[in-house]
Amino acid sequence: MKYLLIPTLIALISLTSVVRGEEGKLEVNGLTFKFATPWAEIQSTGMFRAGTLAAKVEGAEKPVEAVFYSFPGPGGGGDTEANVKRWLGQFTPAPESKREELDAGSGKITLVTATGTYNDGPPMGAKTPRENYTLIAAIVPAGESNIFVKLTGPKEAIAKLAEEFKKIILSPFKK
Repeated sequence: MKYLLIPTLIALISLTSVVRGEEGKLEVNGLTFKFATPWAEIQSTGMFRAGTLAAKVEGAEKPVEAVFYSFPGPGGGGDTEANVKRWLGQFTPAPESKREELDAGSGKITLVTATGTYNDGPPMGAKTPRENYTLIAAIVPAGESNIFVKLTGPKEAIAKLAEEFKKIILSPFKK
């Protein structure tokens, strides 16, 4: 019983800071991304995942995740066009989509939003079609490489998080 006390207290303290709306920070490739409630950092699993933020939002059965990917070496992860094409290719048929360029210091963040039937699953594994899903993905410049951030989930849930997601990806460049 006493062995459960410390982990329980740590969990309560962590939950309290999120409930109060305190700002959190996620460090990736030398950039500091700032976030607040409903976002919370969770443990990242999988290759190339540099960080993961999760948010519980009405309209989603489980928390949705914004996954930050970082690939080693200059140009790691591929160029912008290849990534945009791959993201849009995760939908069948082709999704409704839009692309934006956001100012990020001396560079630009490429932001892609797509809605339709998303084929969810690992890159080389079986896929599960998810109808009425939205993907918001960003390519954030970070020195010699880029940071790729991807958020997917039910359309209504992602719509509620879209503006906060933009604030997070722009936060390293705000004075």
